[in-house]
Amino acid sequence: MNTLEQVSIFIENTKGRLAEVCDLLGKNNINIKALTIAESPEFGILRVVLDNTDKAKNVLKDNGFTVTIATVVAVEVSDTPGGLAKALKVLANNNINLEYMYGFIEKASEQALMVFKFDNHEKAIEILQKNNISIVEEKVALGL
Repeated sequence: MNTLEQVSIFIENTKGRLAEVCDLLGKNNINIKALTIAESPEFGILRVVLDNTDKAKNVLKDNGFTVTIATVVAVEVSDTPGGLAKALKVLANNNINLEYMYGFIEKASEQALMVFKFDNHEKAIEILQKNNISIVEEKVALGL
């Protein structure tokens, strides 16, 4: 599979709320593989790639969190100066809209792993592969 599921968790921007989410995931043996957080004064959106999306979704919802699932793509980029720029130029030159991105916590190889959210992930995957930019399969990205 060339895509991953990302869990977005809406949390209040209050002291300890992020720790509460991470503690809940940890107590349920759910491992965070990649994450980013966007915040405003009132709330935040924690975006995570996890090793067990279905379990996480149920656990979080059962504990009162609002959760959504999105499709993202894990991409290998050269872990050297300009490596990310190369992939981004390929996307820009092919009119691929990048909605957001963030880095993986772990590496599957000597390359850096980035999580990309596209408006059209099928087209993005096709363009990246045509330009010899590797898409990381779900099992590899999650270390399964």
